[in-house]
Formats: sequence, C-alpha cells, structure tokens
Amino acid sequence: MANRQLVFEDFADKIGVVFTLSEEDLPAIALTLKEAVLLNPAFAPKDLRPPFSLTFRAEDPRVLPQRLYRMAHDGLGEVTIFLVPRAKDDSGVTYIATFN
Repeated sequence: MANRQLVFEDFADKIGVVFTLSEEDLPAIALTLKEAVLLNPAFAPKDLRPPFSLTFRAEDPRVLPQRLYRMAHDGLGEVTIFLVPRAKDDSGVTYIATFN
C-alpha cells in the first residue's frame, strides 16, 4: 500500500471501521472512520485523483498535534495520513484528513 496513492475508494466502504494509530512514540490509539466525503473535483488539477476528506473519531481524550501518522488497517495494511484535530468533547477527539 505504501507505494501507491490513496484514493477515496480505499476508504468509502470502511465507515465504522477502526484504524489503529501505530507510532513508536505513542501507545496504540484506535480511530474509527466516521465519514469519507468526495470534495469538489473542480479544485483538483486535471488528471489527478478527485479530492476527498476523512473524519476519524478517537475515544482517547489526548489531542494529538497535526502531523503525519502511521495507521494500520486489516485490509489496507499500513498507511500514513496527515491528521488534523478538529474537535474535542467529553467522549473523545475528532480528526480530519484532506487529500487533494
């Protein structure tokens, strides 16, 4: 998986599925994919993948800084995704990843 570009179709059927953040300097954190949305393709350069965004939810109360994170998924294997914290409440933290 690391040798090819991630596309919307990689995630569209994985809503509700857990991805595990697996960084050496952090304990494993479960992130559930809550949403996968195609963005307006008019904003993408011609002949490139359509842009899309992913929303993940972690029940872990720690807010991770925005950066690239290595995540594991049973079907996709190991992927690296730039996560940005979007919101925090009493039940956890929401992160967003945008691919354009």
